[in-house]
Amino acid sequence: MLIGIDPILSPDLLHVLRAMGHGDVIAIVDANFPAEGLGPRCIRADGSDAGAILRAVLSVMPLDTYTDEPAICMEVVSNPSEVPAAVQGFQAIINDTADAPRAIASIERFAFYDRAKAAFAVVQTGERQLYGNILLSKGVIKG
Repeated sequence: MLIGIDPILSPDLLHVLRAMGHGDVIAIVDANFPAEGLGPRCIRADGSDAGAILRAVLSVMPLDTYTDEPAICMEVVSNPSEVPAAVQGFQAIINDTADAPRAIASIERFAFYDRAKAAFAVVQTGERQLYGNILLSKGVIKG
């Protein structure tokens, strides 16, 4: 245990977050996401929902302020203007927790998969809400 660190941040996840550099991307994905076969290192967090992992990650990792889209979710197939409940929850967490809150961008499903393939790591959660997937770009700690 560590003082001031959310206990759902496992040793493996803390290691990944610390090893990431500015601009590196981490994917936090739901239980349906094809994470294991994607390519990047997969960290299992089956007992946690994606929102809890997002909140914990943002408690120790800054969002990238040098990109227009530091947080990206997957568009709803056949209805790209719809904002799923999971994404609404992610936005509330970003607004409350992130060092530099920004609006979440969205991209088409297969474009999201391609970006997740290029991520530094993927965190597979037990999230059951559909579209409970988000990509986060790591920022810099200033000063």
